[in-house]
Amino acid sequence: MRLIGLAGWSGAGKTTLLTRLIPVLNARGASVSTLKHAHHAFDVDRPGKDSFEHRSAGARQVLVSSTNRWALMTEHRGAPEPGLAALLALLSPVDLVIVEGFKRDGHPKIEVHRAANGKPWLHKEDPAIVAIAADLAPAAKLPYAHLDEIEAIADLVVRHAAPIEAFRAG
Repeated sequence: MRLIGLAGWSGAGKTTLLTRLIPVLNARGASVSTLKHAHHAFDVDRPGKDSFEHRSAGARQVLVSSTNRWALMTEHRGAPEPGLAALLALLSPVDLVIVEGFKRDGHPKIEVHRAANGKPWLHKEDPAIVAIAADLAPAAKLPYAHLDEIEAIADLVVRHAAPIEAFRAG
């Protein structure tokens, strides 16, 4: 298993890029999983569903299974949020894990940047950024691909993804 992150400010296009990148990587024969960090409360189910009612009643974990998929939801219930290493340990084996968010962690990352956001570049402060995907070429001497060049970004992902073992250990 190998690991790479996509880091960028909100609105830079990380999720859009990821949804375009996964099919390209799959077509190249790579199995891909993603790990997304959310900065806010979120729900994967909704009121009225049994799983939501179980969580609302106080269950620490709720596992929902069907013939098509299963999902395990865990409520922190006051415990601290698990770090990247703990979350990576929960994933099943794949060729590549792409992390969206966790921009302050030390795993290798591709910066996703959109000039219209008016936000500063992250690579200037983050030595873990190994490449850039942006709508304009940066002044930095890092490998770069335009946001619309999905095949070139896939090449950057494959080239710069690192073995996951060091990041699972924390």
